[in-house]
Amino acid sequence: MIVAGGTVAVDAGTAADADAEPLPHDDAEYALDFAACIGCGACVAACPNGSAHLYAGAKLLHLAVVTRGREERGRRAKAVVSQMESDFGPCSSCGECSRVCPESIPLTAVAAVNREVVRSRLRGRPD
Repeated sequence: MIVAGGTVAVDAGTAADADAEPLPHDDAEYALDFAACIGCGACVAACPNGSAHLYAGAKLLHLAVVTRGREERGRRAKAVVSQMESDFGPCSSCGECSRVCPESIPLTAVAAVNREVVRSRLRGRPD
């Protein structure tokens, strides 16, 4: 899923000033909360369906909030969800994934998976 999600594209020119693209403090903290996901797989192992929704949601949310990550947001959501659906089971929202997460990723990350895909479809941007 990491390969499907891609990376955040940035210009490789000279380094920009640190404040050239400001990110509000609350947004940065929100992104860092989800970036804490270490990809350990505990959520998938604990899920009765073998779902990776918590992991996918954490990746989608932290990259959607950062300034440069917004440019690929829709494409990333579709690619990650497509890969997740082919490799893992469906989510039944039982919440076991969040309970066993060593980084305490909240269950709201699961909701982000569908929300990000719907958002990209409503925006109607081509991939």
